[in-house]
Amino acid sequence: MERKGRRVADRKPPVEERRPHSLSKIVFEDLREVSLQGTFRQGLRDIYRFYLDEDHRAEVEQMGALRRAFVVTGWLIRGLLLKLSPPRRLLLLISAGLVVFGDTISFEWKTAQVMVDLQPWGYLLLLFVLTLELKDKLLARDEIEIARQVQRALLPTDPPAAAGWSIWGYTRPANDVGGDLVDYLRTGTGHVGIALGDVAGKGLGAALLMAKLQATLRAVASDHPDLERLGQRLNAVLVQDGLPNRYATLFYAEVEPGGGALRYLNAGHNPPLLARWSGIEELGASSYPLGMLEEVAYRQGELDLRPGEMLVIYSDGLTEARNAAGEEFGTERLKQALARLRNLPAEDAGRSLLREVDQFIGEQRLDDDLSLVVLLRQGGMG
Repeated sequence: MERKGRRVADRKPPVEERRPHSLSKIVFEDLREVSLQGTFRQGLRDIYRFYLDEDHRAEVEQMGALRRAFVVTGWLIRGLLLKLSPPRRLLLLISAGLVVFGDTISFEWKTAQVMVDLQPWGYLLLLFVLTLELKDKLLARDEIEIARQVQRALLPTDPPAAAGWSIWGYTRPANDVGGDLVDYLRTGTGHVGIALGDVAGKGLGAALLMAKLQATLRAVASDHPDLERLGQRLNAVLVQDGLPNRYATLFYAEVEPGGGALRYLNAGHNPPLLARWSGIEELGASSYPLGMLEEVAYRQGELDLRPGEMLVIYSDGLTEARNAAGEEFGTERLKQALARLRNLPAEDAGRSLLREVDQFIGEQRLDDDLSLVVLLRQGGMG
């Protein structure tokens, strides 16, 4: 089980709390802690993926190296300008013109001849635009930090205790806040509910919809012992109160303490993996995600796990994690890793899977939120 006091999302103290206050010491610590070469490479990748959409990136891959360099540079500059507000875009263009074409001008004032170099003014204008952008980013960061604290408070502190089961969950947002949901609840029938949801997109908008999904699930789960009706109710709420093109996938399972029975609802989520003594299985097809369509029918699935068998629920941020070569971790690697973790406690198995993913991606950042829940039927081989 998850150790007491540790939340589902692992924490680290803010950088500002761990650093000395002297500017010179801060810079010295930066030089010690930060790999400038790695940061530069990662920054270039982030810029490339942010300003160029998938269609443009696919088109670039078909070009020769020289043409690609010119085309990508042009597209990046255009993407940067389009994302600025009109006044800042105009200031940036003026500053670029002064830096590139600026020359020294001279004029007479009274009895003196005054000479002005325009290039430094171009750099000052550029610094002014950067300062405005940094100010906006810092204000947004403060708001996101509050949202992150609220989201952490909503996450369960510890996995639930269920006789005969070992349960462990984990979530890691790709950004400061995430759109994945890992939650536990107890139903009116005495069963333990485990939920893993994934809201389309990431960032603050996805986090807000995730909070709504969590609140709705906690409010209605006990009133709908039939999981088919539960899925319909959740879908109706998200369709009614959701946003266009915003939907959520959800895998929700209920386990019976003291036994091996498990029933589940899959609303558009990745098929979880079931590690049986006979081999690794994928659970069957699912229905539509929540909030996508009205009047969707959902189906309840049922399983019976023998002692030592394990169910692994995950978000696509795990299987779609990429290494430096652009390769995805993939479902097959997950299956191979899971086959080596039979009969381990849920936390040990989960953390072993995460280590394999981290070793695979190396220094690469996640493109999507990563979440994982492991359910183990306790006991030896039956």
